[in-house]
Amino acid sequence: MSDDETHLIERAQQARRRLAELYDRNYEPVYRYCYYRVGDAAVAEDLVSEVFVRMVEKLDSFDPCGRPLLAWLYVIARNLITDTFRQNDGGTSLPLENEWTAEDTLTHQVSGGLMADDIVAAFADLTEEQRQVILLKFMQEYDNAEIARIMSKSEGSVKSLQHRALAAFAAQSENGYEHE
Repeated sequence: MSDDETHLIERAQQARRRLAELYDRNYEPVYRYCYYRVGDAAVAEDLVSEVFVRMVEKLDSFDPCGRPLLAWLYVIARNLITDTFRQNDGGTSLPLENEWTAEDTLTHQVSGGLMADDIVAAFADLTEEQRQVILLKFMQEYDNAEIARIMSKSEGSVKSLQHRALAAFAAQSENGYEHE
């Protein structure tokens, strides 16, 4: 084996270790994002796998522009989820399961007036950006500055999207959804 070939092998092994580190660092937040969007662990795992396959395929073209890699991974995940929704009978969302209730932070943000089914219904009525802000804020627990960086928006825009989304939840609560 030539020195040149040995050097190439070593570089490939280092690259593999670095890719594994990127995967380990970002797997959990990308999984949570996908899971809270689709409500199915198996579908979320498939989506996350595809996110990282696409990351590896397109890493050469990634231009951070001051944004973290995770922001790019969220964009890839959002696009894959959108494609999945389209393939799912043309619907705009997949049903969320009852695990949503484990995240009661969001419920408290709208004065505890909504039940899990109402949250799912209200979530479906939000814009894509509002859904993303709510997921990043309440499920991923990012602060507004981090969300702004991830979404390439100002903090004011993030606050506005969050406010409108929470107002939509509150409006649904005020509209008198009743449960047995």
